[in-house]
Amino acid sequence: MSNLSDNIEKYLKELINKNSDRSVSIKRKELAYKFNCVPSQINYVLSTRFTENNGYLVTSRRGGGGYIEIKRLKFSDYNPEYKITELIGSSISQNEASGLIRRFYEEEIITKQDKDVLLSCCERESLPIPLPIRDRVRATLLKNVLLEILKHK
Repeated sequence: MSNLSDNIEKYLKELINKNSDRSVSIKRKELAYKFNCVPSQINYVLSTRFTENNGYLVTSRRGGGGYIEIKRLKFSDYNPEYKITELIGSSISQNEASGLIRRFYEEEIITKQDKDVLLSCCERESLPIPLPIRDRVRATLLKNVLLEILKHK
């Protein structure tokens, strides 16, 4: 059974996918009413599931009822080498890495096999070293492998 956050995420993604400009503008309060939840639940979903690493840009507009705009970004809109370096940075958590890898797969930058191998390599069990070193090693590994994959495309 899906939880509330999953349902909100699914609903928002469906709205975004219906629009040709890959974006949606909504009122946080109306969305909370639709899902019978508090607005902070909407904030949680936006801040955890609609991040730049996951391929989204979320902007809030004050006034006029408090609209939120969610835009689906395409990785191909950027210089790939620069964007990989920028998104990963010098340290990345397993959760952030997984979101980024899935985004690359969804945008057909990497194959399913690449995705599966990268996800496996980025798991905490594959990097049995303490934090924060583990997140730095993960970032270096992920950057180097993704940049190498891009060279061969």
